Amino acid sequence: MNIRDAAVFQLVWRGRLGQSGRMTGRIAALYRHPVKGFTPERLGQAALEAGRFFPCDRIYAVEDGPSGFDPEAPAFTPKTRFAVLAKIAEVARARTAYDEACGLLSAEADGLEPFSGRLTEAGGRNAFAALLTTLLGAAATGPLKVVHAAGHRFTDHPTGYVSVINLESLRDLERRVGRPIEPLRFRANLYVEGWPAWTDVGTEGREVVLGGARARVMKSIVRCAATMVNPDTAERDIDIPAALHQNFGNLHCGVYLEVTASGRVAEGDAAIL
Repeated sequence: MNIRDAAVFQLVWRGRLGQSGRMTGRIAALYRHPVKGFTPERLGQAALEAGRFFPCDRIYAVEDGPSGFDPEAPAFTPKTRFAVLAKIAEVARARTAYDEACGLLSAEADGLEPFSGRLTEAGGRNAFAALLTTLLGAAATGPLKVVHAAGHRFTDHPTGYVSVINLESLRDLERRVGRPIEPLRFRANLYVEGWPAWTDVGTEGREVVLGGARARVMKSIVRCAATMVNPDTAERDIDIPAALHQNFGNLHCGVYLEVTASGRVAEGDAAIL
């Protein structure tokens, strides 16, 4: 029995999970990431749809050299073929904001002129790629190109419909590494308060109630080098994957959900596993 299994056993033994194993928490925050790898955007609420991805999340990506992605036949493409934090920490230097209503992206970075362009238009996509070429410099290995396909999402995993982070797990990890950990390193859609640490990991198939929506746990999330990057400084300053492996023997933190019944979810809503 590893340390997380033992922790869950003790919680059940003490009755904190209840006889049915039901855990009740609340939604502390919701985020979308319109451009894969770039600035998270906080939302007050979101409409989750059965079988669909989180709204306006990872609808664009920046290709770093030929990726093989075909917008006419969109398919899952590994994140290593894009300009993302896992391979280019300098991506965090760009601060972006997306207006979904008109497709307008705004971007700022120290030392560069502010950018504004419509990603719904080829000219805007090309201009954003040009800005990033200057910003990322030699850290980018190939020509940069903004890619998109109607209905497609550039998630890290084919079943990464909605990602969830248990904030108590991060607090436990903070205690183990001896320093604060910014939750936005984990680039989740939903951050949950009130679930005991790590009790969401390994719950594949379990039902989750999120406000007015329902979902089921697809899989635990395997964390990568993206979590090493400080979102404020664009520096790799904490080796999160190594800390997870050293303390728990795996790289799991958070879970992916598939929405099974449509509904609205907002900050403060119940999150019941």
